[in-house]
Amino acid sequence: ERLGYKQQLRRSLGAIDSFASSIACTNFIGSTRVLLYLGLLAGGPLAMWTSFIINVVSVCITSAILSEICSALPISGSLYNWAAAAAGPKYGRFVGFVVAWWVAAAWVSFVALLCEGIVVWVLSLCNVFNVDFPGGITSGNIKWRTLVWAASEGFLVLATAVTYLPSRLHGVIFRIAAGLITLDFFLCIIWLPIGASRTYGLRSGREALLTTYNGTGAPAGWNWMLSFLFTSSVLTGFDAPGHLAEETKKAGTVAPRSIFRAAVVTGVGGLLTTVVLLFCMPDITALFALNAPQPFVLVYAMALGRGGGTFMTLVATIAGLFSTSVMILTASRIIFAIARDGALPLSDWFAKVSPDGLPRNAITAIFILSAILLCTILPSMVAFTSILSAGTVQLMAAYGLIALLRLTVTPNAFQDSKFHLGRARKLMYAVSVVMNAIFFAVLVSPFTFPVTAATLNFGGVLFAVITIIGILCYLILPDEKWLSNRNLQVMYQGANEPIPEYQ
Repeated sequence: ERLGYKQQLRRSLGAIDSFASSIACTNFIGSTRVLLYLGLLAGGPLAMWTSFIINVVSVCITSAILSEICSALPISGSLYNWAAAAAGPKYGRFVGFVVAWWVAAAWVSFVALLCEGIVVWVLSLCNVFNVDFPGGITSGNIKWRTLVWAASEGFLVLATAVTYLPSRLHGVIFRIAAGLITLDFFLCIIWLPIGASRTYGLRSGREALLTTYNGTGAPAGWNWMLSFLFTSSVLTGFDAPGHLAEETKKAGTVAPRSIFRAAVVTGVGGLLTTVVLLFCMPDITALFALNAPQPFVLVYAMALGRGGGTFMTLVATIAGLFSTSVMILTASRIIFAIARDGALPLSDWFAKVSPDGLPRNAITAIFILSAILLCTILPSMVAFTSILSAGTVQLMAAYGLIALLRLTVTPNAFQDSKFHLGRARKLMYAVSVVMNAIFFAVLVSPFTFPVTAATLNFGGVLFAVITIIGILCYLILPDEKWLSNRNLQVMYQGANEPIPEYQ
């Protein structure tokens, strides 16, 4: 109300629901398993766990910065609103438009990638049961790519159908997703080591933690840096409670706490999962020799038997289904907020809310855009997987830009926040800027050397395209709606006053 908005969404989420939404969107156990091969190729085990520790520290600092501003501005669309506020009155609208497109594109791409990743994960059971697929189970086979595409579209339909349930049930969906992810996590760190120790054996401490590997062809130093592609891709999505803030009770306190706590849990849980998997996997050479789109499905079967491996795969798949639904719900709030501020074409349609407080049109938009992105699987899996780095690039850019603007433009703003960072805030802003800049550079870098047209990372190109689209919308779309719906001056009230000392 202070910012010029009226309450349209149903405010029914509690503290547990808010925290669960972030756990569901990060799904650290699923992301770690699926992306493990990236870390093994780039630096190997030693680079993976050491880089993960560095990334955990960075994520905790970044989440604290976001929590500080979230407490003052707990509204839907969070990241782009926070960036606009941090940019000050002169540049707020421009920055808001650009970051809005970054965030929207990132979350839509995450939905598509999650659908494809889970489908490839479960279809890897074909190798477990020795299914003879025509043309072979390989990305070079158009028949296989067609199967992956069709199954991914079907998975997207199923995940979207869950989101159309009445808004009063969304908290239940969040809790189910977080509960299944927790079950998956404990099965992975308890049952898998037991099974591996009884079959092919656990890796020694030296093999699991101290060995290196260069599967990228990059120079040794940069090959090590590329391990951040694995860690940074796992540790994203913790800002979900901010996007759902308008539906959260006591949002100024609950949402920022959920952001920070989820970042800590995701970081620690992802690091522990990484270490356990490094001990439980076969030798690196043997792992890459496994003939499956997702080799870890075969590792489950090797360690736990065909039945146990299938059970673990299905638990991860069901958890992924609910996680995808939560991600769609979160992404729809971003689209709703951006449209409400007039930063999208057809904004009035996108911003329409049903009587029970559900932005159904925004959900439909997420479904359509994700379905279109999935179609890129058909011509090239390389083009589709480039979306992964592009989506994460956009979030890293948004995180780093907010920290940079807080450091240089509005270091003393948002005094009504209940989570002031105190005297250490400027140091934290600076650290976040540097670390997110490093992650950005890694994510736009080629992953395989020498670089060819077939291995080119399109992430940087897609980031540039999205940025240009945001700038064009800023120049073309009228500013009356943005300025009337949200009084920018309110955000900067007291920005030049000194922040008092806090315990």
